[in-house]
Amino acid sequence: MACLTRSDIHRAVRNAGAMLAGLWLALGTAAPAVAIDLGTLVMPGKVIEGHADVETECSRCHRAFDSSAQDGLCLDCHPKVEGDFTAREGLHGRAVRGSASPCRTCHSDHLGRDADIVGLDPETFDHRRTDFALLGAHLRLGCSACHSDGHKHREAPSDCLSCHRRDDPHRSRLGEDCEKCHVATTWREARFDHSKLKFQLDGGHAGLDCALCHPAERYADTPIECNACHRLNDVHRGRFGTRCEQCHSSQSWTKAGFDHAKKTKFALLGKHQQLACKRCHTPLQPEAKLDMRCVSCHRADDDHEGALGGACDSCHRAEGWRRTTFDHRRDAKLALEGAHEKLPCAVCHQGVFQEKRKKRDCVACHIDDDAHHGQQGKRCGDCHQQRSWLTEVAFDHDVSSFPLLGLHAVAICEDCHEGATFRDTSERCVDCHRGRDVHEGRLASGCGLCHNPNGWRLWYFDHRRQTDYPLRGAHRDLNCLDCHRTAVRDKVQLSKNCESCHSLDDPHRGSFGARCDDCHRETRWKEVRLRR
Repeated sequence: MACLTRSDIHRAVRNAGAMLAGLWLALGTAAPAVAIDLGTLVMPGKVIEGHADVETECSRCHRAFDSSAQDGLCLDCHPKVEGDFTAREGLHGRAVRGSASPCRTCHSDHLGRDADIVGLDPETFDHRRTDFALLGAHLRLGCSACHSDGHKHREAPSDCLSCHRRDDPHRSRLGEDCEKCHVATTWREARFDHSKLKFQLDGGHAGLDCALCHPAERYADTPIECNACHRLNDVHRGRFGTRCEQCHSSQSWTKAGFDHAKKTKFALLGKHQQLACKRCHTPLQPEAKLDMRCVSCHRADDDHEGALGGACDSCHRAEGWRRTTFDHRRDAKLALEGAHEKLPCAVCHQGVFQEKRKKRDCVACHIDDDAHHGQQGKRCGDCHQQRSWLTEVAFDHDVSSFPLLGLHAVAICEDCHEGATFRDTSERCVDCHRGRDVHEGRLASGCGLCHNPNGWRLWYFDHRRQTDYPLRGAHRDLNCLDCHRTAVRDKVQLSKNCESCHSLDDPHRGSFGARCDDCHRETRWKEVRLRR
């Protein structure tokens, strides 16, 4: 819409004032009052047809003496354009965003009912300024091919199927992303990169016609397993499973090769190298994935009858079943020392157990010997030695949460630990020294704040540093229990206000408030100073 400058408005107001004065004189003082809209009088011309319903409401598009507010008023009525600015989409969001030009630069108003304030020239409009650049065959189309009468240009669809649904031979079975195969140059020109899928076309597959794998335009859920197409070519009749690619390649079905070490992680070494495939892959084993444990083939050769598990290769070698060797430190990652060194294997290896024995902690064998009933955890080696379970027991109390200092260091274990369940022992001073607490619980249970482990009677407490309440004057000679009169549980919390202790000494009965130290001194309660 056209913008009026301040001088234009002042000039219009003066002219309107003169007109109103002349009109007033012409009508005379006896004429009825006439309501005259000043905005209508100064309006430079009729607005377009689309704005005609708000023509008399100047405030819908203008703010007096503030031309910068006009863009915001425009967007209030055109929220979709505002949305384009925010999302950086469409003609306004892409081409106009960031420009300092106001709306009226392109869209003037007050030019008459039939005025065209859009100014769109189909012959010169650059479609690249929109979200849909015209490429290929789209460049030759007329605007009406996509922009139908009675609809706004922004309402034109941008997806392929909206225009090409009748041209889709797949009948939407390949989805709506037509641009994956088709290009804008011509609809018939289609290409598809099969390598982007899980099934690449190479070797003998590269020259195949699409219809051989996708009959009747069926693309979804097309199987990619070799067996799906080559079931009739499988001379093994499924005995080796459906993973034909383990031996066969796409270059030729008849040329087969198999790397046993690489593809099965079971290298054929020693005596295994001389065996025929059918010795392990028998008709009784229809699946190609076999149990590769030694015991699955050598169960009858196991003199241990399963007592040492199924990891036969821990001792036996593929060069010969009778050749055995086992180093417990090297092969089991567990050195046998002390009393363990002379134990027969069967003491620990009883019955059938897992190939890789995971329970190597002491408690796995000594759970019945654990006098602590599991409370000390499973790291028995912290205290016990392998030479003997019951002798040479040692424990470093410094590694615990309660190091032994002072007189605690010379105390015997039984002074604090009545039984072998050590974790039940409390670490609070008061639980051992409750009978010696002369404070009767009025200083809480944190004995360590004053006392130290060198001697119960050796204590020190700095009231200034540890409580932020220095004891001065008469307070200095008081006994601790003069203020700490009641037992507390966890923490001492006393009020620092004078009235908490001297409420009965207050002759004013609280009429002067709680700040007694404004007048009274700490040396003597009756020593009073007055402040002016």
